[in-house]
Amino acid sequence: MEVRERRNQPPAMDDATASNDIRLREGSSIAQRLVVAGSAAAVALCFTPGLFTHDALEIIISVVALLAGAAFVGVIMLTPAVVWIITPEQILIGRQRPFGKLQTRVVTKDDIAGLQVPGSKTAKARFQLAFTLASGERLISPPLADVTHVHDTVARIATQFDVPNVEAPVNPLDASNPEMRLGDPIEPFSQRDIRIAALIVVALSVAPYAYRLWRGLQPQWIDYMLLPLGAIAAFGVYRFANLLTGAFWIVREADIRIERLWGNGQPRTDQIEGHDVKAITIERRGRSEDEHCIVVIRLLSGRRFRSPRIGSRAEARAVGAEIVRRLGIGPEANQI
Repeated sequence: MEVRERRNQPPAMDDATASNDIRLREGSSIAQRLVVAGSAAAVALCFTPGLFTHDALEIIISVVALLAGAAFVGVIMLTPAVVWIITPEQILIGRQRPFGKLQTRVVTKDDIAGLQVPGSKTAKARFQLAFTLASGERLISPPLADVTHVHDTVARIATQFDVPNVEAPVNPLDASNPEMRLGDPIEPFSQRDIRIAALIVVALSVAPYAYRLWRGLQPQWIDYMLLPLGAIAAFGVYRFANLLTGAFWIVREADIRIERLWGNGQPRTDQIEGHDVKAITIERRGRSEDEHCIVVIRLLSGRRFRSPRIGSRAEARAVGAEIVRRLGIGPEANQI
């Protein structure tokens, strides 16, 4: 969301362009909302022909799909975009719905009685500011974009607003840590869990064949094909399940230690130094740029290393910038 209509804003809004101000944003742009809403509407309209049939079940499914699509489009288009501008003396809050007018609010330094920094339940490295006002009202900010400087940002805000006893959040990605940790320490699956998963795969492949025999029917060619495929899949699960445990990155000064597992559960370790890096980029792994962005490092040897999921594109860029600084990567390789 962009803060516009400056003629109608309070005078303090015009002064909120200093470099020491903190800006927090939340919400997609109107163009992004239109794309998502249009896609949802197109999917919902695919169920329209069911309304003109004589099958009650198809009519019910079509009505439910259309109502769900309309509700989804409504939520997307009505959710406001929010921007906070935190200055040394006040907080300026702007809220705007698509095609609506900008609504502004000013919270002065004297109105603030407390500050907390709760973490996110869905992303370990996502933090928001929770201000308690003298009136008892609680205001929750958009997420902090620079997740590598959460400690410094919180300490700075607490000092400028004279808020005592602000507990520093635990942040594995903070630049003040000697080691930045991406993801969770990896552990191999237990042999018991792997065997259970392999047996489930076998049971699923055998089920169609056994069902036809039980009903006295002649198995078809697909039933025979599933038997060897199920055995191969079960062997793959038993042999390579630990490859799905992911990776654990430890970013230190001058190098990155990447811990993973072989298929048999034995640990494997890779080490990356700055002179090995050909390019470092930010990629999206998933549907949303607000939740599924990662750092990708491509080496001169051609190997690629993808980090565990970080969060939004802004958060991933902050982590990528800190990796660039720690490894001493030159501008020719920095593509974040």
